[in-house]
Amino acid sequence: MFTPRPLLPVRFAFTLLALLGLSSTRAANPIITDVHTADPAALVHGGRVYLYAGQDEAPDNKSDYRMNRWLCYSSDDMVSWTPHGSPLAATDFKWAKGSAWASQVVEHQGKFYFFATVEHATVKGMSIGVAVSDSPTGPFVDARGSALVTNDMTTDVKIWWDDIDPTVFIDDDSQAYLYWGNTKCRWAKLTPDLLHLDGPIHTVEEFKRFTEAPWLHKRKGIYYLTYSTDFPEKTTYATSDSPTGPWKLHGIINEIAGNCNTNHHAIITFKGRDYFIYHNGAIQPHGGSYRRSVCIDYLHYNPDGSIQRVVMTSEGVSAVR
Repeated sequence: MFTPRPLLPVRFAFTLLALLGLSSTRAANPIITDVHTADPAALVHGGRVYLYAGQDEAPDNKSDYRMNRWLCYSSDDMVSWTPHGSPLAATDFKWAKGSAWASQVVEHQGKFYFFATVEHATVKGMSIGVAVSDSPTGPFVDARGSALVTNDMTTDVKIWWDDIDPTVFIDDDSQAYLYWGNTKCRWAKLTPDLLHLDGPIHTVEEFKRFTEAPWLHKRKGIYYLTYSTDFPEKTTYATSDSPTGPWKLHGIINEIAGNCNTNHHAIITFKGRDYFIYHNGAIQPHGGSYRRSVCIDYLHYNPDGSIQRVVMTSEGVSAVR
């Protein structure tokens, strides 16, 4: 009897293509398969996309978040990703004791600023630090010598992990805004050097079911604040005509992954296409909520500016030139 042979595993197939001098015109989700990656953020700079993600290092028999450093990758087509190693570790902040949670890198006046969630060594709880580099691939060094935000600055929430997941948006007038939080969504203006809060910390009062992972971006004059809600998490969004609100709440744009409790994302426009970058727990064996993997799918807007639901796929996106 003829027995059909199984298809080549995706990773082996891509390796074979590379050895033959060929290339795939379509990625596959997850896009990184040799390590577990989570909490993606992305920066478009100089015709490339730079992807930053924390490395999940929990053993397959453990159910806790073990993340000690961030990894960097880059691509000029959204399909072929070049690894650049680890540009920053949690303990590169000498005042921190570990936990490389969600981050974002932004470019400002020729330098690159890495806003990162780490656990503070002397102030109980999570905090936000800032590191700087002359290159998007690092290495990054602590820009302040102290935390930008600490848990004792937001005492109305009685948990130690409410100051996490920083996102930084620099508007057309060069004013920078920091959004972050768990349970409550916080925001504050940043000084022109991006190293200090410029005024009080505010709370987005419209968000009654905010969990974490805010991301702020602007398109055609509309400000979009996307974030995770509930648990297991879905991604929802709100819009405003100002980066400080008030915010009009809309619906879900990314559903529960099914194999991962968290739902953390980045949104970018690159070479005329819009992308939704997120993580799931798809790499098996041993993938899941504590061993996650970054994926990319398309983001689509309706003519009125509203966002369509993301279609999560295993095929991923096509190469863009």
